[in-house]
Amino acid sequence: MDDVLARLRELQVADLPVHGGRTLAYVYDSGLPDVDRIGREAVAAYAGSNGLDPTSFPSLLAMENDLVGFACDLLDAPDSAVGSVTSGGTESVLLAVQGARDASPSVSNPSMVVASTVHAAFHKAAHYFGVTARVVPVGADFRADVAATAAAVDESTVLVVGSAPSYAHGVVDPIPELAALAASRGIRCHVDACIGGWVLPFAARLGRPVPPWTFAVDGVTSISVDTHKYAYAPKGTSLLVHRTPELRRPQFFASADWPGYTMLNTTMQSTKSGGPLAGAWAVVQHLGSAGYLALAASVFEAVDRIVAGVPSGLSVVVPPDSTLVALTCDTSCDAFTVCDEMKERGWYVQPQMSYAGAPPTIHLSVSAATLSSVDELLDDLASSVAAARAAGPVSVDPEVVAFIGALDPAALSEEDFDGLLAASGLTGDPSAGLALPARMAPVNAMLDVASPALREALLIAFLDRLSRPVRSAG
Repeated sequence: MDDVLARLRELQVADLPVHGGRTLAYVYDSGLPDVDRIGREAVAAYAGSNGLDPTSFPSLLAMENDLVGFACDLLDAPDSAVGSVTSGGTESVLLAVQGARDASPSVSNPSMVVASTVHAAFHKAAHYFGVTARVVPVGADFRADVAATAAAVDESTVLVVGSAPSYAHGVVDPIPELAALAASRGIRCHVDACIGGWVLPFAARLGRPVPPWTFAVDGVTSISVDTHKYAYAPKGTSLLVHRTPELRRPQFFASADWPGYTMLNTTMQSTKSGGPLAGAWAVVQHLGSAGYLALAASVFEAVDRIVAGVPSGLSVVVPPDSTLVALTCDTSCDAFTVCDEMKERGWYVQPQMSYAGAPPTIHLSVSAATLSSVDELLDDLASSVAAARAAGPVSVDPEVVAFIGALDPAALSEEDFDGLLAASGLTGDPSAGLALPARMAPVNAMLDVASPALREALLIAFLDRLSRPVRSAG
């Protein structure tokens, strides 16, 4: 057993750190050791429990109802509100879209209207459930364009979506206007608060200006909020909360027409470990409102200091409403090189590709644990910009740009993908697995000039080549 655990620790060395506040995407760190310990112990205690049947494991049902109740208080939910615990934000989003579709069986070709900044999970839901995503632009403030949304709504529309906040830029869409529009057409309005839903309520309690986005807004019919983000719970749990049981009902699934047990599911999963739910419940019970208020004060102090201290060469794309900060570079350097330089200094900041004429940006998901090292973060950002200036912006040869622009992803063979992956630096020997270059800026620059369709196809090919079984010699 010790050998196996040692091997686990060895494998984990190459991973991004999940503690210390230096990984500014993917993980959310409270900086409180007790929170991590309690969450881990609860997950372990319930790892073998099965959430498939709440009558067999009533403790899981009790914890779920407690967790949803806590969220309802945060979200200004009416007494009629109900909710479900899911495996993460994507499942919550999928269920919101599926529920809207199935609540309108007479609509043969359903659609939903989303802003261009909506989370990619909605495009995944569109793909899975046959719901057309009508994408409308955002304004200069990076918030959904209400007039464009109204123009896109028609008799096929079953859902209007707003973000609180959007991931890429950290701003809250005009939820009252979007919800009023949806209500006037008898359409559901979902608020994707997966990343903001557990921190924006405490921002408001701290007296910070927060645009309206909760169930206090008439016309909002459902909200998704992740507990494995700013509730600082173990991965992976999220909540999907509906204003009424009637709105949630299409989400449920039952199947009795077979000789086995009657399958009854509240979410997309059937069998599911009770561990993540127990971990989330335990952390929320431990921290409570007072704990979350203190953590919110820390994370917003960190955000404010980062925004105020952004070094020369970088600027904030838009003042953030929440804990997400997007930075852009001036012409003296490029975002991809700055990201590489930050990694050299022990930070992970996330590169975001150019989109619709806007340049690449650098994304920071700030955690409470980041506060203690904000000065170091800002110093390292400044030195990273200086190093990126000295190196010069990454560029792609114009002939390569033209070649990539002429490619049709649908016409590429597996051999073509092998060649493109090798040329881009994503793989050398396809059998070698994950072998990324130390510096990703040239790779990202090449991906950035590709069309979204080609980028998607190339990265799917890359993922396919990474995900190959390792067979034992015996």
